[in-house]
Amino acid sequence: MRWNLAYRTLFHDRGKLIAGLVGVIFSVVLVNIQGGLFFGLIHKASMLVDRSNADLWIGHRGMHNVDFAHPIPERWRYVVAGVEGVDEVQPLRVEFGEMSLPGGGFENVVLVGIPETTDLGRAYSIVDGPENALDLHDAIIVDRCDSEKLVGPDIGELREVNGRRVRVAGKSNGILSFLVTPYIFTDYENAIELAGSDPSETSYLLASVAPGADRDAICREIKRLLPDVEAMTADEYASVSINFWMTRTGLGLSFGAATMLGLLVGLVMVGQTLYAMVLDRISEYATLRAIGLSERELLSILAFQSALVASIGIAIGMVITVILKTLLSTPRATIEIPLMLYVGCGVLIFAICLFAAGLPYLRVRRIDPHTALQS
Repeated sequence: MRWNLAYRTLFHDRGKLIAGLVGVIFSVVLVNIQGGLFFGLIHKASMLVDRSNADLWIGHRGMHNVDFAHPIPERWRYVVAGVEGVDEVQPLRVEFGEMSLPGGGFENVVLVGIPETTDLGRAYSIVDGPENALDLHDAIIVDRCDSEKLVGPDIGELREVNGRRVRVAGKSNGILSFLVTPYIFTDYENAIELAGSDPSETSYLLASVAPGADRDAICREIKRLLPDVEAMTADEYASVSINFWMTRTGLGLSFGAATMLGLLVGLVMVGQTLYAMVLDRISEYATLRAIGLSERELLSILAFQSALVASIGIAIGMVITVILKTLLSTPRATIEIPLMLYVGCGVLIFAICLFAAGLPYLRVRRIDPHTALQS
């Protein structure tokens, strides 16, 4: 009886119900999209690491960002290869360079040199061109999303990097640097030649480990054998690279503040909408008290109605969020919504709805039932 009354009271005035639902839906979409843009942006800082196919990253002591590498002796790969549990070790070069453009201009690029015989460090997938593009002489791979910066290089087109001739042999899609400089993938030896760097040095050593091996223990052993290097798991180095941009620039503060502001606005909207919706029915609740409903029963009706509005609004909001994410997310403006954001947003908005609907209850308690019946 009580739940039927709560249901009928809620759906009797559909205009107020829709207003409440719109507030909840808008808040769910706002919080998830804003948060998804934030996560999509910061994950560009670790894209090379996330897609490297490597379990461990070994670099100079104090390494803090994948794009800013400091050279280490390449021969140390043999020391790492001798550590128990290490399956494969390969060098990776990350160097800054300059590409010539057709109009006579230049564009700064990040050269990523990968050995031919391994998938370690091969963060791209060819979407245009032959699969073995890097096997060709002087070959480089550029990303489709950087076509505007690089003035639309075509497959087979000749360019110059640091004054040396290269040939665009393939294109990837969506491998973008957090910096404004495009990634250019090439063969490891070619990267040394283009950068004019010391062939006895490398930027990183990437390692894969045997199944079941303790990665943290391997990292500790590598650091014991090579005190001048840093060894991290791929997940750990990805977090370090993201943290670099979050803490050493104003990005974390500014974008994080904007995201929190969006969350706050959304929650305030939800609270205000639900609060107003209950206040609009305050005379009805006072009447229910006058005809004999206890305070506990009245409070349970308010909680049921708020929970119903919140559940319907959150469900619709999630569906709209997924649709918008599918339609609007691009490699340049990636909307990346982790499961924890969906769950956290839903739980938080649900709690706010219950809280906002409970506040008018304090007012309902102060209304004289006899006055409500006479009005």
